[in-house]
Amino acid sequence: MSFDFPPDLLSAQAELVQAKAALAELYAALPWSADAQAGWSRVKETGGGYYESHRPDSPGWTEAEQQQVAELRARILDLSERVVTHDFWSSCENAPAARSALKHATSSD
Repeated sequence: MSFDFPPDLLSAQAELVQAKAALAELYAALPWSADAQAGWSRVKETGGGYYESHRPDSPGWTEAEQQQVAELRARILDLSERVVTHDFWSSCENAPAARSALKHATSSD
């Protein structure tokens, strides 16, 4: 099934995919904790073996990093609202299939 998505809806969905990818990339580059936290290292017996868990000390996120995260999250929220509340959905006969098709049409996979 194919859908005739309006260009502004396709654009908003593509921007949403990009913003989510940018946030995931930023999270991967940031320290594991937003606040300064001591790290740990421990070995736990699980009955069938051992489970190692460790994290280095986290210096926390800088104000600039916190601002980047906040801006991307706000952008994602705005774009999500634009996609979900777009007028296209009120005239769409099979909205669940169309929403899925929209995600596939703009995915970076």
